[in-house]
Parts: sequence; structure tokens; C-alpha cells
Amino acid sequence: MTIDLSMPGSSGLLDAAGGRKHMNFFSNGYVLALTGVAGIGGFLFGYDTGVISGALLYIRDEFPAVKDNYFLQETIVSMALVGAMLGAAGGGWINDAYGRRKSTLVADVLFALGSLVMCAAGGPYMLILGRFFVGLGVGIASVTAPVYIAEAAPSEIRGGLVSTNVLMITGGQFFSYLINLGFTEVPGTWRWMLGVAAVPAVVQFVLMLFLPESPRWLYWKDEKAKAISVLEKIYDSDRLEEEVELLASSSVHEFQSGCTGSYLDIFKSKELRLAFYAGAGLQAFQQFTGINTVMYYSPTIVQMAGFTSNRLALLLSLVVAGMNAAGTIVGIYLIDRCGRRRLALTSLAGVVVSLVILAMAFILQSSSSLCLNTLNSTCQGALGWFAVAGLALYIAFFSPGMGPVPWAVNSEIYPEAYRGICGGMSATVNWVSNLIVAQTFLSIVGWVGTGLTFLIIAGIAVLAFIFVALYVPETKGLGFEQVELLWKERAWGNQGNYQSLSVAAA
Repeated sequence: MTIDLSMPGSSGLLDAAGGRKHMNFFSNGYVLALTGVAGIGGFLFGYDTGVISGALLYIRDEFPAVKDNYFLQETIVSMALVGAMLGAAGGGWINDAYGRRKSTLVADVLFALGSLVMCAAGGPYMLILGRFFVGLGVGIASVTAPVYIAEAAPSEIRGGLVSTNVLMITGGQFFSYLINLGFTEVPGTWRWMLGVAAVPAVVQFVLMLFLPESPRWLYWKDEKAKAISVLEKIYDSDRLEEEVELLASSSVHEFQSGCTGSYLDIFKSKELRLAFYAGAGLQAFQQFTGINTVMYYSPTIVQMAGFTSNRLALLLSLVVAGMNAAGTIVGIYLIDRCGRRRLALTSLAGVVVSLVILAMAFILQSSSSLCLNTLNSTCQGALGWFAVAGLALYIAFFSPGMGPVPWAVNSEIYPEAYRGICGGMSATVNWVSNLIVAQTFLSIVGWVGTGLTFLIIAGIAVLAFIFVALYVPETKGLGFEQVELLWKERAWGNQGNYQSLSVAAA
């Protein structure tokens, strides 16, 4: 289908269905290398958020003040979330003002500094300071890596490449559990666990010195020659001309519309507002549909099945993290084939079913009247395996869809002048939602019980399904300029100067 992108300075027509040489995921080694290096930030994101669970066991043993003070323990864990919220909020502005490459370098410095401070900490307050620095790095990386990858990626494989960053996040979590197991018998256990994150941070810092800035950011900052030089390494000559033409038309449009890149513009412009609400809503629902609560509660679910070993809890965390990473690989394959919207809807439908299974297992397990005393052990074991099935089903449905889709969508739905700011704001919504869930889950369990808590989360997943169905458009295969026009169409209707992009994306 032909889509008219007519703007001042543009010749007009782009064939969305044909007329161009399409790339597959592995056709350009340069783009894959860039994605891999940028994804180290995602790996650090996953590692630093996952490693503290094992390290805290040994921190409590070394510092009596921590062992006897639950507030200190909570602060050590949650200070990284506080840093991540601030890092994401400020990271958007840093991205737009100084570029994606420099933002990544800043995140690496914070990662390395925080890791070394924690490794050398002589007391809990130095640990808290180190966690804060690491959190700042995590927050900046959570904004920067998806945008940097998306802006260098061809539109037909952009979703898969951005989802590779999510694979690095889940891979980082998996590796953190391996490290936790590997250093359990090593002197200085928790110092090694926390300090080793400085190594990949330094590696990424060095490698980023040899990688270019985002071509779209360069073009937006009027460094056209540098932008074209980067694009030449990604596209052949015919496709290059097309991409440069689209960049030029987008730049002219942003200049004529007086884009200032300010926070207030997001709420003044109807199309920007709609895009931000869709992106931020996806990020919030990613957390409120329970991924961190299910991951947290997985050891209890296994204990219901009759396994009580403490070491098994760590092994279980490793298995669950491995399933999460494997599911993300499936998401990378599907996201540019099935589309973001369809993948998210399928994911949420499966999440609802699996949460109901989990809820029913806990409700039945707590209802002693359903099991005769003589058969109690057998009944409890059966319910335990029922809960384990619900857990496995949850991870299988969540990880390919609601894991990568919010990050992929947020990397592509905003105009260039606002991509960093809006991405930072939506990532902040994710981190705030993460903190709310972490701080309220156990309290809600205490008030209404575990089964009803999972039913509440299932209800939230139903709301998420409705939200995606109503407010999140399909962006599969669309260029950034086409996505901008899609939001204009949603905001103001089709006014005849371009054809329906939502049809082209279907």
C-alpha cells in the first residue's frame, strides 16, 4: 500500500509494502554489533537489579546493624529503585541534550563507580550510597539503550533489535543468580557479587568510544554529514537515499512546527499526549500485571509442591530467570512478525489465565476443609504442582510479550525532539510502578491473602488488555516519520493529506 508522506522538502511517496530491499535480523553485522554493545547497558540493568537478593543474605551476616534492622535492609534494596527513578527522569533530558552515546558513557561511569563503592563498603551507609549510584546508571541505561538501538535499526527489524536489549536484561538477571550461586563459598562473597558489575561497565565504556552517535540525533542537531556517514554503514545506496529523504522531511516539519523539546509541549500537543499516555500506560501495566511479584513468590510456590531446601530457592530463581530469558528470545522472533499490539494482547490473555490458576491454587491450599486430614499431604502436593504449572504458564506468556513490547513501543512512538524526554518520563513511570508494587505486595497479601492478591493482579491484567486494545496502535514495520503521522491521524482524524497508516501497519 502506498503511503503519502508529502511534506515541504519531500518528494512524497513511500511504498510501505514493497519497492525496498528488506533486511532480516542477521543481514547487517554492523547493526548487530551496535545493538550488542548498547545492550551491555541492559545486561547491567538486569544484573544489578537481580544480584542484591543473594548478596543481602551475606551482608546481613557481616554487618550486625543490618541483620537486626529491617529498615536498613529495605533501604539497601530500594535505594537502587530511587536512583533508577531519578536516573530515568534526568536521563531523557541528557539523551536529547548531549546524545545517546554520551548518555551511555555517563551510565557506565555511574555503574562502575557504584559497583566499586559497594565492593569496598565498610558499612551499610556506603552500601546505600553505592546502590544509589548504580540505580542512577540503571535509570539512564533503561532510557538510552532502547532509543539508541531503535534509531539505528531498519524499521522492519527494529522491534526485534530493541527486544534484544530486553534479552540482555533478562540475561543479566540470569547471570546474577549464577554469580550468587558461584560465590557462596568464596571469601568476601557479597563484595564479589556486587563488585563484578564494574567489569562489563568498563568494557561497554571502552567499546562505546569506537561507536558513533545515533544518526537521527546527529541529523536533528544539524550534523548531517556525520549522520549520513553512519547511515551508509547500515543501508545500501537506494535505501540510504530514502532514509535521508525521510530524515530531511521530518527535520523540516519539526522546524516549521516550532518543536522546543520541552516537557510542557508533551501535554500541550494532542498527538504527543496520546503517544505518551500509550507508552507510559504500557510501562505501568508491565509492573502492575505482576512480573516482579510472581518472580518474588516463586520459592513459596515450589515449597507448596513439597520442596523445602533453601538452596533450592536459589536454584529456582535461576530456572525462572532462564525461562524469562528464553521467552524473550521467542519475543524477538515474533515482535516484527506478529506485531507489537497482537503480541501484547496474546501475552496479557495468557497472563490472566495463569494468574487465575495461581490464585485458585493458593485459595484451595488455604481452605483446609477441602482436604481430609488423612489425604492432606497428597492434596497439598497436587495443589502445589497446580501452582507450579500456573507459574510456568505465567512466565511463558509474559516474557515474549509484556516483557519486550513496552520498551520497543516506547523507543519508536515519539518524535525525534521528544524521544529522550518522553522515553525518560515513561521509564520513570515504570520504576515508580515497580516501587509501588514492591512496597505494597506483602501488605496486600497480609490483608486479603495470597490467592485474592493474585486475583486482583489478574483483574489488573484484564484492564491492561482493554487498554492495549483501545489505545495502543500497531507500529510494526513503520518508519519513525510514519508513526508520527499515525498519531496525528489518531489525534485529528484523516484530513486527506495522507492515507491511513493504521491500515498499512496491520
